Amino acid sequence: MLVAGLAATACADDKLTLSGSASITTNYEFRGVSNSSNNPAVQPEIDLTYGIFYAYVWGSNTAFGDHIEIDYGTGIAPKWRDITVDIAGMAYTYPNADHIDYFELKTSAVWARGPWSIGLYNYWSPNNSQLGTQSDALEGDLAFTFNSKIWNFFSPSISGVMGSEWYEHENIVPSHLYWNVGLTLGFMKNWSADVRYWDTDYSKKDCFINSGARDNCDAKVVGTVKATF
Repeated sequence: MLVAGLAATACADDKLTLSGSASITTNYEFRGVSNSSNNPAVQPEIDLTYGIFYAYVWGSNTAFGDHIEIDYGTGIAPKWRDITVDIAGMAYTYPNADHIDYFELKTSAVWARGPWSIGLYNYWSPNNSQLGTQSDALEGDLAFTFNSKIWNFFSPSISGVMGSEWYEHENIVPSHLYWNVGLTLGFMKNWSADVRYWDTDYSKKDCFINSGARDNCDAKVVGTVKATF
């Protein structure tokens, strides 16, 4: 009944909206592991929303396959008071390397009030990268947005993430912890610049098993510039 009520409320404000973004980052970090072999990446995204329903296409250069990743997803994100619940299906695809394509089910809940937000997220895959093992990633984040601007131009916010990804068969892929903390500066309405520290508890050996390189999981600072439209 609660979900039905939320859906009914959203229907009153249904409007088909197309939006997107483009990012340039110094490193494509995915749960603390570099998917670009510690090289820069360009990442466009197209989003379509209709009430509480949404779909997206996201892309990036990567170190896998033909060095291209294209992700697709669709989901539902109803809101109740200060809490937004999100349930989505997400497909990670690699053109001309479809032997590593895989699916994740995302479930999350985010509480936001005033300048604060707290989120809890879970990502489950029945066969991660088609390696023959289920995976689960559980992470939480905390963010705070400042009311005042820096030099009357930048709108600052700080945020951090703590997560754990584990696998059904750890002899195939070792589990790990990952975390980040960073500062985001919004400016000119549609632009943002983010500086973020990333790290994991992977050893060099386990990092190689996960990513094919020993230094992809090392501590690093990543810079990202993003434009939305």
